[in-house]
Amino acid sequence: MKKYDNNLVVIGAGSAGLVTALIAATVRARVTLVEKHKMGGDCLNTGCIPSKALIRSAKIAHHCRNAAQYGLEPGELRVDFPKVMARIHRAIRTIEPKDSVARYTELGVNCVMGEARLEDKHHVRVGSEVLSTRNIVLATGAVPIVPPIPGLSDVQPLTSDNLWELQTLPQRLLVLGGGPIGCELAQSFARLGSQVTLIDMEGKLLPREDADASTFIAEVLKSEGVDVRLAHKAVRVAGNRLFAETSEGEVGIEFDRILVALGRRAYTESLGLEAVGLYPAADGTIPVDAYLRTAEKNIFACGDLIGPYQFTHMASHQAWYAAVNALFGGFWKFKANYSVVPWATYTDPEVARVGLSETEALAQGLAVDVVRYDLDDLDRAIVDGTAQGWVKVITPKGTDRILGATIVGAHAGELISEFVLAMTHGLGLKKILGTIHIYPTLAEANKFVAGSWRRKNAPERLIGWVGKLHTVLR
Repeated sequence: MKKYDNNLVVIGAGSAGLVTALIAATVRARVTLVEKHKMGGDCLNTGCIPSKALIRSAKIAHHCRNAAQYGLEPGELRVDFPKVMARIHRAIRTIEPKDSVARYTELGVNCVMGEARLEDKHHVRVGSEVLSTRNIVLATGAVPIVPPIPGLSDVQPLTSDNLWELQTLPQRLLVLGGGPIGCELAQSFARLGSQVTLIDMEGKLLPREDADASTFIAEVLKSEGVDVRLAHKAVRVAGNRLFAETSEGEVGIEFDRILVALGRRAYTESLGLEAVGLYPAADGTIPVDAYLRTAEKNIFACGDLIGPYQFTHMASHQAWYAAVNALFGGFWKFKANYSVVPWATYTDPEVARVGLSETEALAQGLAVDVVRYDLDDLDRAIVDGTAQGWVKVITPKGTDRILGATIVGAHAGELISEFVLAMTHGLGLKKILGTIHIYPTLAEANKFVAGSWRRKNAPERLIGWVGKLHTVLR
């Protein structure tokens, strides 16, 4: 058996790479983590953390402007945009030590800063240093997609990568893309005072969600002043105007800045994949098998680099399989489990989902029950002034097994966790109904939707018999 300096080399120190390296170090493997830019990757530096900090500031501004609905006299609000951005960077710096070289070195990971390139399946070059390793995990993440629209590059478009260096609030912001990132940022900038136009070539926002959720969020954005334009295909940019094709012909939309939010593409540049016979798929991802192995069985990949879900929590989930299979695959190995995958869009109200949507269930021809509980009936939502949205659950006909759940409403990303837990451990709606929920809380909505299912599936014959029994006993 050949000997190597490392049991594992991990390329990329975002969520997937950090978790992979941590697992390896925890089981006392010799592991080297290589990062060419910033520890923490996109999530810490340009993704989840800064975007949620921005959303929070925008939400406070929105509440201040709408204080009258809470019986408060609204005062004049002035958004100091540079201070908003300074707060975002403070949040990043506060969290940064958790993902730092110092912390991971202390945990037993050999951290190397520099650009990694595969020389062969057992050797990785970082500058002048060559690391030998038994196994490799690729976790290089993804980068924003910037389409080759004529004239777009001339106006220096904003993306989720460079947005956070902005110091002047755009007076007119054009958001290109109606997915989660586009919707979140469009709402936030509108709340901070920008005149926002959001365009998308599709006929609905949030294409992964059911039509009721997509339409609802579109109406919320419009009510807050966002000019939502669907079925608009951007074709060119000239000066400070973007031209889009529509069913009624070409239209021009003026802007001061363009924010491109059209998703992210796996990053493989300069990795040297060709040296080991690996080639990206058409969508840019690296093909892997159920154990997250590439075509080279000692090279694994995880996170945004492989998809199919570009979420931080999914990257961490996949990292466990990549680490364990890379280190112990010769003895036992595990197939990555995607049976219960949750996500949330952090608009206000939020949209959170796990499992099948109603649309997906019907498209698959499944015989299902769809139960829904509207939040305008929930006491806590009423007193909080957030009585909009719903909880919707999909079950097979006649059973309480949860196939999927969608929540539209305040703190939906938190509330969905009860359904994630239930689906992961095979608990049905009857178990949720039989669980005490604190009053008054938003979480009661989960119990109430379970109650809706119970009423819809009540054992009528048994109830009829019991009714007759009570008549006899009176």
